[in-house]
Amino acid sequence: HVKSRCPTTSEARSRSESNFALRRLTIATCITLVMLTGSFFAQAAEIAVMVVDRAGHGVSETVVTGGPAAGNVGPSTNLKTAVMDQRDLAFVPRVIVVGVGTSVNFPNNDAVSHQVYSFSAAKPFQLPLYRGQVHMPVIFDRPGLVVLGCNIHDLMVGYIYVTDAPYFGKTDSGGALQLKGLPGGDYRIVIWSPFIADPPASLSRAIHIDGNESSTIRVQLSQALRAEPQPRPRRRGWWE
Repeated sequence: HVKSRCPTTSEARSRSESNFALRRLTIATCITLVMLTGSFFAQAAEIAVMVVDRAGHGVSETVVTGGPAAGNVGPSTNLKTAVMDQRDLAFVPRVIVVGVGTSVNFPNNDAVSHQVYSFSAAKPFQLPLYRGQVHMPVIFDRPGLVVLGCNIHDLMVGYIYVTDAPYFGKTDSGGALQLKGLPGGDYRIVIWSPFIADPPASLSRAIHIDGNESSTIRVQLSQALRAEPQPRPRRRGWWE
């Protein structure tokens, strides 16, 4: 039987001092991380965008994209799969905006079959006649406007705005949208809607923001909104 040796007074004091130093180091590290995290979030700015018509009423479902003027920030990493449904002989929602590389599902929850197609340069494709959710998601891998139609129901039209901008979204029912988490710098804000008839050059704004401020952009349209969305899908051929 071997007896355990009790630590001497000097050994106990040394061990206590080591534990205390370790605790101080741990606390200091935690404080540093908190300060760095707070500093990071303090540098994130917001741009509040408001789009109104000639009478000052908000324009809903307007696409808003924001990108650095110098192009020094990569595209958005928000590539969560989007959904464009089909209900009551219409695409729902009529307009979606996605980042380049996003997959989009096209379920058909209508009472009839549809045959979705696009001849847009950004993404030509077609989904054979179907109901329910029988097709794989479609990947939108190039920026541009994709205009959707149904080969069975000519009045159906939908839009997928594919952007390489790092910040994007759609205005709410009041015509408002907030772009969040932007680092300081110079940005170009662009808006688009199939109902807006104003020339594209008037729908772009340059803005400079500091890293810890919120800014507001108000875009008032000069022309009346279109009664019908444009452009319309045009069939330039078909697959066998």
